[in-house]
Amino acid sequence: MHLSPSRPRRKFEDLAIGETRISSLRTLSEAEIVDFARLYDPQWFHTDPSAARQSHFGEVVASGIHILALWRQMDHEMNQDIDFVCGVGWDNVRMKKAVRAGDTLHATSRIVDLRASQSGKARGTAITEYAMLNQHDEEVISFRSINLVYCRAAVTGA
Repeated sequence: MHLSPSRPRRKFEDLAIGETRISSLRTLSEAEIVDFARLYDPQWFHTDPSAARQSHFGEVVASGIHILALWRQMDHEMNQDIDFVCGVGWDNVRMKKAVRAGDTLHATSRIVDLRASQSGKARGTAITEYAMLNQHDEEVISFRSINLVYCRAAVTGA
């Protein structure tokens, strides 16, 4: 495997417990919420503004799947310099607050644990706590992500 200029530069050895990052802001419109839901989560309180007024929420709210898709974009922005192998799981996923049209969101990441491979493979495991927050700094979703990250030896052949 050869190191290419487009490959992320930070390897497992470069990561530190406690490392925290914050994404840029993203404001959701009602049209975006409804369009996403019609394709991927067609529950009436996500897709029908009139009917949603009679729901528990009183208006259209974003699907949790939509918020996780936005998180994925924000995570790529925040952590694009990390040479991930892949994600292998999420723990403690909590949808804490409804996201409404006009809400402005950002994501945070904090590495809470780093584990070298026990199998001898040139990768390690990074456990990261993620959250998405609204414009009032209220968490709307949170979870822990388990990610495999390449070690230097994986790309240098050492």
